[in-house]
Amino acid sequence: MWILSFLPNWIFHYVVCAGALAILFSAFLGFIPLISQYKIPLKYIGFALLALGIFFEGAIYNNEAWVARVTEMEAKVAKAEEESKEANDKLDKKVTAKVQQIVEKKRVLKQYIDREIVKYDNTCTIPKEFIEVHNKAATP
Repeated sequence: MWILSFLPNWIFHYVVCAGALAILFSAFLGFIPLISQYKIPLKYIGFALLALGIFFEGAIYNNEAWVARVTEMEAKVAKAEEESKEANDKLDKKVTAKVQQIVEKKRVLKQYIDREIVKYDNTCTIPKEFIEVHNKAATP
């Protein structure tokens, strides 16, 4: 089938026509006395050309069908890539918002700890509230 990529399609159309014409001429050559001896070789050549041309016509049709399917799938892939890009953008926005919430929560808890640790610094005891706030800061 590699020959399809080198030769234009019109050549195979002409091969089919040439085969059909050779078969027709071989039928009429029997009536001409000098050329009637070429009737049988021309008929065989005509059938060979017709068979070869029809085979390549089918190959061309099959190749065009596959090319059409490939372009259809490429269009579907391009559409899926666009949808994926949009979904990724939405996901990035959600992740950024969630990270921002976590950072804000940690900042607020750190300020609270800094503000409350001053009250208990002289006694060296760790209050229960401090442990709870510290644990909240560690969980996402």
